[in-house]
Amino acid sequence: MALIQTVKGKTPQWGERCFLAENATLAGDITMGDDCSVWFGAVVRADVDAVVVGNRVNIQDCACVHQTAGAPVVLEDDVSIGHGAVVHACTVRRGALIGMNAVVLDKADIGEQAIIAAGAVVLAGSQVGPREIWAGVPAHKVKTAPEGQALEYAEHYMYIKEWYREP
Repeated sequence: MALIQTVKGKTPQWGERCFLAENATLAGDITMGDDCSVWFGAVVRADVDAVVVGNRVNIQDCACVHQTAGAPVVLEDDVSIGHGAVVHACTVRRGALIGMNAVVLDKADIGEQAIIAAGAVVLAGSQVGPREIWAGVPAHKVKTAPEGQALEYAEHYMYIKEWYREP
């Protein structure tokens, strides 16, 4: 089981059928829905504000999800956070994908089914529209994603997590 840490009287909570890798860390004011997965080496820390995670969200290996005072993290349903990504004090809308080693900074808002490319850095306060694909450092819009492209990743993790939940 993952490291579950109570901070200032707040203990992480999660729904049904979640997979939490044994070396994942969840600390503080975290609320997570059903069918989520937090993979090996990932850290979700909510010590000065909340982290609110919807249903069917996957936070992949070595990702870091962290808030700051006055700026919670909100991950809506069907979000994928790629390996090694840093998601800090921002909102990621339904069905969006944050690519491997991407960074999303404070008060950015990532639109529904948007894709943040691997290695991209989304600057604080950026507004990414629905289905937009952003890449680069700093990140900028490069094109529009086909309907459902980002959702494929969330669907993929729905069945992979079951391999690990089975005895």
